[in-house]
Amino acid sequence: MDSVENQLELLLKGGGIEMQEYDSPLLEEVVPVTVRKTVCYIVAAVILNEQKEVVMMQEAKQECYGKWYLPAGRMEQNETIVQAVKREVQEETGLECEPYTLLSVEERGPRWIRFVFLARVTGGNLKSTSESDAESLQAKWWDRVSPLPLRARDILNLISFAVKHKEKASHPVIVPVELPCSIVCHRVVAAFLNTNNDLWLLTNHKHFPHFPVTACGSSSADLSCSVEAAIYRLIKECSMGCQLKVKTHGILGLQHSGSVPGKADGVCFNVLVTLAQTESKYCQIPPDVNNMKYGWHKVDNDDLKVQLLERLSFSSVVPFLN
Repeated sequence: MDSVENQLELLLKGGGIEMQEYDSPLLEEVVPVTVRKTVCYIVAAVILNEQKEVVMMQEAKQECYGKWYLPAGRMEQNETIVQAVKREVQEETGLECEPYTLLSVEERGPRWIRFVFLARVTGGNLKSTSESDAESLQAKWWDRVSPLPLRARDILNLISFAVKHKEKASHPVIVPVELPCSIVCHRVVAAFLNTNNDLWLLTNHKHFPHFPVTACGSSSADLSCSVEAAIYRLIKECSMGCQLKVKTHGILGLQHSGSVPGKADGVCFNVLVTLAQTESKYCQIPPDVNNMKYGWHKVDNDDLKVQLLERLSFSSVVPFLN
């Protein structure tokens, strides 16, 4: 296994690390998830042209017939996340596209996750009313100003965020890494910084030094799937014996395969977190960890420290939305 510095460098580039095990387990047995059975992944695409118009599709479903929305839908089994985006866009708008960066991830409860991408057109033609089917009635470019009956207004913030990101990227290009994972989990890059910008990272030393991976619950009533709950559970397990301020900044990258339904349908989010002691405003060393599995690793590589500080200073990560 690579050193902690090598692992950090890989994650800062949006890369992935093969899943070996997970830490901070739940009381219940954690079982593999299955797309469309025990977990629902939604994909959505924001496609903008030079005039900053956005591609919209008109709904054909009875419950929202005639309303407009971003091209979006549920992932199928045997799909990667990127393949699902391409399929939904083609089915609902007639366009071929290339999703080139993840914009945001949204969790609604423990088993519903939406992945929103910024994408570009690579071919095809906008679906006309003569081509309407069960997927959509038609598609068009929307100037974001003209009145349009929307299925829901939640997409307005997503579109605005996409426009701003296209004008000035808020984070590096991030696409899912195709590495298998059987559960929904979070690899936690938890950093402690002092006033001199010395950097420590929380690691698990059980078999080899690595960033802790927190497993999410499988019960529909279990809120521990949320990134916040999973991270707080990890921090509690570390038994640091002091009050900590925990800040989840966002996603450095994610891993998913989908190649084997029921065995590789999980997602591992690589999440950037900072920890600080609330009692001391100027604490220069990280708090003691009273669990032998965990410990602090001090990073001496100046280049890596600068990279991490830049990501933290500019919130240069993919946001989690609730």
